[in-house]
Amino acid sequence: MNRYPRNMIGYGATPPDAAWPGKAKVAVQFVLNFEEGGENSILHGDAGSEAFLSDIAGAASWPGQRHWNMESIYDYGARAGFWRLHRMFTAADIPVTIYGVASALARAPEQVAAMKAADWEIASHGLKWVEHKDMAEEEERAAIAEAIRLHTEVVGTRPRGWYTGRCSENTVRLVAEEGGFDYVSDTYDDDLPYWLEVGARDQLIIPYTLEANDMRFATAPGYITGEQFYQYLKDAFDLLYTEGEAGAPKMMSVGLHCRLIGRPGKAAGLKRFIDYIQGFDGVWCPRRIDIADHWAKTHPHQRRELPSQMTRARFVEAYGGIFEHSPWIADRAHDLELGPAHDRAAGLHNALCRMFRSASEEERLGVLTAHPDLAGKLAAAKRLTAESTNEQASVGLDALTDAERTRFTQLNTAYVEKHGFPFIIAVRDHDKASILAAFERRIDHDRASEFAEACRQVERIAEFRLKDLLP
Repeated sequence: MNRYPRNMIGYGATPPDAAWPGKAKVAVQFVLNFEEGGENSILHGDAGSEAFLSDIAGAASWPGQRHWNMESIYDYGARAGFWRLHRMFTAADIPVTIYGVASALARAPEQVAAMKAADWEIASHGLKWVEHKDMAEEEERAAIAEAIRLHTEVVGTRPRGWYTGRCSENTVRLVAEEGGFDYVSDTYDDDLPYWLEVGARDQLIIPYTLEANDMRFATAPGYITGEQFYQYLKDAFDLLYTEGEAGAPKMMSVGLHCRLIGRPGKAAGLKRFIDYIQGFDGVWCPRRIDIADHWAKTHPHQRRELPSQMTRARFVEAYGGIFEHSPWIADRAHDLELGPAHDRAAGLHNALCRMFRSASEEERLGVLTAHPDLAGKLAAAKRLTAESTNEQASVGLDALTDAERTRFTQLNTAYVEKHGFPFIIAVRDHDKASILAAFERRIDHDRASEFAEACRQVERIAEFRLKDLLP
């Protein structure tokens, strides 16, 4: 099957109500990445030094050598930055989620003890702070397993959350297949958690952020001052809070690194933001695992049959009647590049309409002539499809007076004689009176105009039918 794996529809125009605890208008979740001691270094068995996310402009890896300056910048994060942030968050009574690189945690027993004493969540940030993009699948699977083993040994409990950061195309699937994580955060694609089906597992995804993130102090374009960081966070919070007041509460992730935001000039901006949000009611500052627990309880996943994953036979069985007695439309649509966007009514409607629109005029005429007369002989004989029966009954066409039935019969006969196909209208857009008015107006159209209008009405009928079946 020609299938497109990326999901660019998500919740669409109608996201669920997050229903945060206490009817919070926004959930602001702080992540502190603890990577110091897990970065690239020949001391750690790597080919060269680290080159990513530091205050060294234009840093490059030094193959086969220790980079003393780079190491000392990372060391600052563990030695000073962590403790500044620990004091800041514990004073504000805000618990954070640690993204802990397992090998870094193993080299930081006092920091781990402080994290646990503060009741911070310690999620896994992988075994080492290195790129996964070129790892073979089995190598990455083994690295994930070793990260869990070492994390459990160092922390005392296995991690319930995972974020690689420098991930491969296989990472999320491999972590989900491991089966023990309440959430994975290696995506940046939403303001709310969502469920991802990975084989038989329903994996909760809690998206992360690379923009409300102090890494922008070390990348271009980025922040130069703590004030810039504060202003960006404030603007994001203000908009999300307003959306929450309007009944659409969201989640705001804030990404932090000990060696970056832990520096005094940068930390001042973070402190301003913490002080700012504490001046508002209806702000929930949870750990990531708290969001996961809440979402699993409030919005448990419910699997449904997905059009894009159906076999051809099942697809035609399910949707072959959307266009009246024309299963060939569904059969052709199954060959399109279907994906998550087509698992909802609007997307599948678009796919089916594409096949109808690209068909020959003779084929489209066949679709039109497959439609029954409104309130005609087939209806009287109860030989309509179930869909047509329900549609006509919804506006009372199954209960006409003798005079109304006579008028419909006259119009049906005259219309078919003139245009060569039945009068077609999406009855759910109308009532009995407006249907008659449209009938009497359209019967005088030229055939080309009426053919085009009938095709539009067929598509509208299909839209209603799909909305009865799909979200």
